[in-house]
Amino acid sequence: MTGETYLTEEGLKSIQDELEYLKMTKRPEVINALKEARALGDLSENAEYDAARAEQATVEAKIVELEAMIEHAVIIKEVNNGKVSIGSSVKIEYVGDGDTEEYSIVGSKEADPFNNKISNESPIAQAIIGKKAGEIVKVTSPNGEYEVKILEIS
Repeated sequence: MTGETYLTEEGLKSIQDELEYLKMTKRPEVINALKEARALGDLSENAEYDAARAEQATVEAKIVELEAMIEHAVIIKEVNNGKVSIGSSVKIEYVGDGDTEEYSIVGSKEADPFNNKISNESPIAQAIIGKKAGEIVKVTSPNGEYEVKILEIS
């Protein structure tokens, strides 16, 4: 992984917690599973050993990924310049149907659409970043084009 990873303070803390869990809890569990599987004898036909090795590879790959994310983290600072930016919470209205939504714009690794945290790389975020409250913006998405009005920025 190269390049910057945009994270909020909360997102960085979450990644650090996950990394600590993997190193302090999951890695030792996998090591114990490997020891127990080795004790069963012939490794060439040992399904438990193969499963433990696969789990070890998964855990170690995730540790490397999280360490790289932390190493390349760019912490999103709240900027209150009246424009939408990464780290902003934005209330928008979908022009035409009047529905409103509130989103937090976060880095792609922190995105969680079910909790209204959208990636700065999403079509809607790309369209509204740099815009001010009151502006109507055209969003081009894989599902077609639509317009949104920026109601509030916080």
